[in-house]
Amino acid sequence: MTRWLDEEQQRAWRAFLDAQQVLQRGLEAQLHDEADMPHGYYELLVRLSEAPERRLRMAALAEAAVSSRSRLSHAVAQLEQRGWVRREACPDDRRGQVAVLTDDGYAALAAAAPGHVEAVRRLLVDRLTPEQLRQLRAISEAITRV
Repeated sequence: MTRWLDEEQQRAWRAFLDAQQVLQRGLEAQLHDEADMPHGYYELLVRLSEAPERRLRMAALAEAAVSSRSRLSHAVAQLEQRGWVRREACPDDRRGQVAVLTDDGYAALAAAAPGHVEAVRRLLVDRLTPEQLRQLRAISEAITRV
């Protein structure tokens, strides 16, 4: 038996979808206009920049980015063409690969970060009270918890 959403649940669901689309469009536009990079590429560069020695196994990067391995492989190929990432063989697994953030990739990320952070503040952080921001974190963590 289908458990239909009641009116309040439906309003919450649609508000969430609308907010998500506003954020995505705003962040995509900002990064495209100011850094000539899709938001997904920016997130991959961030993940690599935060990793030890700026390197992650491709499988771990896909998991961290909540991406399929095939989608990640395509994105990394695009980042390789820009000279921002390189792939290396995994030293302890001949089948595995490691994505490495290059110095040029780190520089591209560093150049893009100030505008991106300002957009995140403008589109999200500055619109919420500190309590709402804590609630957003708790809600987001509940949704992403496996």
